[in-house]
Amino acid sequence: MTDFSANQPDRLLEVRSVFGIDTDMKVPAFSVRDDHVPEVDDVYRFNPDVTLALLAGFAHNRRVMVQGLHGTGKSTHIEQVAARLNWPCVRVNLDAHISRLELVGKDAVVLRDGKQVTEFQEGIVPWSVQRPVALVFDEYDAGRPDVMFVIQRILERDGKFTLLDQNRVIRPHPCFRLFATSNTVGLGNLNGLYHGAQRLNHAQIDRWNIVASLNFLPREEEIAIVLARVPFHADNEQGRKLVDAMVAVAELTRKGFAVGDLSTLMSPRTVMTWAENCELFRDPALAFRLSFLNKCDEAEHPIIAEYFQRCFDRELDLPGAGDGTTHG
Repeated sequence: MTDFSANQPDRLLEVRSVFGIDTDMKVPAFSVRDDHVPEVDDVYRFNPDVTLALLAGFAHNRRVMVQGLHGTGKSTHIEQVAARLNWPCVRVNLDAHISRLELVGKDAVVLRDGKQVTEFQEGIVPWSVQRPVALVFDEYDAGRPDVMFVIQRILERDGKFTLLDQNRVIRPHPCFRLFATSNTVGLGNLNGLYHGAQRLNHAQIDRWNIVASLNFLPREEEIAIVLARVPFHADNEQGRKLVDAMVAVAELTRKGFAVGDLSTLMSPRTVMTWAENCELFRDPALAFRLSFLNKCDEAEHPIIAEYFQRCFDRELDLPGAGDGTTHG
């Protein structure tokens, strides 16, 4: 990996001109893109409050957690802010398989001058801490307890990271930044939607300086995003009406989930997948079944079919209904 530990931001970006937010805030940024800088998504829509929270994290070294339901674009939001700042960004998914050794590092046998020797190989945490990198912990509330206590060491703004096996104390690079995304803010799997989510102790959560909430976009904005992502629907009025109906179905599933009628919901990501599949199958009903309905509890299919009928003014043939076949 390229060593860019000496790099420093060398310019200031005006938030108003880059992100379209009415503020005089300026944020440090890099002039040169590194291989670790995410690609810019030109059609990405920024949530103003979440964007300001993330920019505060980059500008003032605040630890920022973004929480919200799946599919709302939490990780992507962090990446797209970093992309516009040319700030190197590394994501780590804290699933149950991530171990303490993978984060901290471990001894490994390597070949040196034809001989096998044992060397310590740094994990992603000490590697990132020493560089101007935005380290993002995805699914923060799914991390194992032993892993979470490793992370707790670097949550302090000037927190040093100790490598016990190496008798080394690592001082954070001045431009090291730390972010996280979570579905439950450390409250655990309360509604059964996020299996594997852990309850986090208050001392852990209290160390995050800023907690931003990213919810679903207003209807018109979500429609605009889908049309930007799947532009062939924007070519004519019929395509735009189709996307409008899709978002309407998604909103009904979210309301149904909120009141307990459904055990799952349509995220904006699912709506975009549905729109893409419509182009593949040339049938909104078939694409809907393949994109969302087949992921749901079969007992909830009639409710979802009703949502579809209300928005599309046509019946949705359910798998296994009637003669056992499905129709478009």
